[in-house]
Amino acid sequence: MRIGDAAAATGTTPRALRFYEQRGLLPPPHRTPSGQRDYTPTDLAVLRVVRELLALGLTVEDLHTFADRLPLLAATSQRACAPASSEPGVVGASVVDRRLATLDAEIARLTRLRDGLREATGRPVPEG
Repeated sequence: MRIGDAAAATGTTPRALRFYEQRGLLPPPHRTPSGQRDYTPTDLAVLRVVRELLALGLTVEDLHTFADRLPLLAATSQRACAPASSEPGVVGASVVDRRLATLDAEIARLTRLRDGLREATGRPVPEG
């Protein structure tokens, strides 16, 4: 499958696919005799995993730390790869734990900011 079709099939753009390849999230795809990228169903499965993980809030750099194991995630049910905590051998578990800690810290910071602004302006706390 050529790059435009692969991009459409995974809900992204050809430019994004080239970017993911450049950043090491995808191995270089096979090339046709004329040099065009030719994506396989396995490549598309990995692309879908990349898109899902990015949509969940992981960064490209987060994914880069375990890019060599993204095909494993593509071949395994997502539920089997989503532990409640870090478990040895679970692909990306430490990256997910770090990202969750970062998000929790940001939520706490924004909550303090919101509460301080309410207090400074005398605004009531909304009900519900």
